[in-house]
Amino acid sequence: MSDQLQDALEAAFTEARRRYAERGFQRRVGFGSRPALINVDLANAWTRPGNPFTCENIDDQIIPGVQKLLSAFRRNRLPVVHVTTCYQVADRNDPYTDMGLWHCKIPVEAVPEDRPDLWAIDSRIEPIPGEQVLVKKRASAFHGTYLAGFLRAAGVDTILVTGVTASACVRETICDGLADGFRTIAVRECIGDRIPGAVLWNLFDIDAKFGDVESVDTCVDYLDGLRTAAAA
Repeated sequence: MSDQLQDALEAAFTEARRRYAERGFQRRVGFGSRPALINVDLANAWTRPGNPFTCENIDDQIIPGVQKLLSAFRRNRLPVVHVTTCYQVADRNDPYTDMGLWHCKIPVEAVPEDRPDLWAIDSRIEPIPGEQVLVKKRASAFHGTYLAGFLRAAGVDTILVTGVTASACVRETICDGLADGFRTIAVRECIGDRIPGAVLWNLFDIDAKFGDVESVDTCVDYLDGLRTAAAA
């Protein structure tokens, strides 16, 4: 994204934040006592070059940020869920496709189930034993999946969400997470998109209405602080 576009967006958001604050928006949902990490669509079709879903800032920003979060979750023995997307019936002419009507808008047939190399989680943040790998069919990681039940059974009250895209699957997951009763935290440096400006706009709007946008460092400090509090 160009500096000119970023400066224009930031100027617009400064005024928008003022207006929202006057109306009582931008409240804080805050961190709870039992977090889980939800990595959304950080699979090869989104993180590697050459696919319709390939996103920006993966190598230099998103993967390093997620690696830092994963380390914190793992050393504190907290739950991690890796979410990906694929389809058993990727034929757009088949009336019984599990793509639903989404293929009428975007090329979801690009991630068929028989191409696990595409929908496998990026090896740089590869799941380890004990971490969930969840396959979804729609934008939200909650829609039609066992995610909410798994989190509740694990005693989770807070979800830290990373991944792609800010304008679709990440946003929908955060909205549904809040609706299902979880404190929702969007990890700023760990969220990406394909379109310049989409991340800034969506993080601004999420922070105003659906969750708290926090930095990786703030989230890591929170995770390590839980261990310190438990020891005390």
